[in-house]
Amino acid sequence: MADSTPSQSSMDRRSSSWPLGLLTLILAPVAAAMLLYQLDPYDPAPVPIHEFSQQPMVVPKLNPRMLQGSEMIGVGKLLSPEDIAYHPDSHLIYTGCDDGWVKRITLNDSMVQNWAFTGGRPLGVALGRHGQLVVADAEKGLLEVTADGMVKTLTDEAEGLKFKLTDGVDVAVDGMIYFTDASYKYGLKEHIHDILEGRPHGRLMSFDPSTKETKVLVRDLFFANGVVVSPDQNSVIVCESVMRRCLKYHIQGERKGSVDKFIDNLPGPPDNILYDGEGHYWIALPMGNSLAWDLALKYPWIRKVVAIMERYKVRPHIEKMEGFWLLIWKENQLHIIMILVCQRFQVE
Repeated sequence: MADSTPSQSSMDRRSSSWPLGLLTLILAPVAAAMLLYQLDPYDPAPVPIHEFSQQPMVVPKLNPRMLQGSEMIGVGKLLSPEDIAYHPDSHLIYTGCDDGWVKRITLNDSMVQNWAFTGGRPLGVALGRHGQLVVADAEKGLLEVTADGMVKTLTDEAEGLKFKLTDGVDVAVDGMIYFTDASYKYGLKEHIHDILEGRPHGRLMSFDPSTKETKVLVRDLFFANGVVVSPDQNSVIVCESVMRRCLKYHIQGERKGSVDKFIDNLPGPPDNILYDGEGHYWIALPMGNSLAWDLALKYPWIRKVVAIMERYKVRPHIEKMEGFWLLIWKENQLHIIMILVCQRFQVE
């Protein structure tokens, strides 16, 4: 009978080949990833992190009295509401949602109505002087919705550049409309690539309803976001998300046309901003700062890796917290007085 036991030489060959196979198994995907990185044309730029002049503000993360006496409105009926506009006479709230509808909510019974369909993604909303609603739609541009829900486009380009991500809006007492285009390069679905690229594609603009003129007021903003006119009508505050700050653009007085810092070193990227009529600015932060995000801002190669991973739907989540801050303007200084961290939840 033939001996079925493998020869010593074949066993030696197998034992010597498995480390090589393991090494190939490890190095092959690394080599493929390096090749993919080198061939990918995405080229992030350095972010001017030197403008982060100091450590972010540190305040308590929860005010236990914040929600006392509050009421949840539209639970389960509002898909990712963004901005809000409140009409004090009719007690109606307007908000833009992810399904393309501007919703109208009645306060006395919390009834939610599909009021106006933009066909895009309504983000910022603000009441106009004559009962109309002005909407910054990420996909459609700057829109006007009449009292009966009819939608028309006011403007969708400036200086030959189409808006790609119309974001925040507010209306001054004189009727001038101030709004932002977060990026003239990337749309809403690709907005993460605008942030990761590290180049300033955002703009603050004005639209004059009487002349139909669209004017660029401030260029080269790192993801221009929420906007609000100051109560004295002398300036416009705009959120610059990537730079974790809000800027003040002067629209009246001796400093007309100049830009100052309003507040910086926020503990996260400012998204939206509202003035409540009682001396308070509310600034929403969709996430907080984190070590991972700080490193990504510092090193462009990290942002390129993250962008490639995003393209293949395997991007790691480096977001930290959700919430909003309450800031008070007092004696020409801005003070943070509280923060509420909102956790995600699912309505059964």
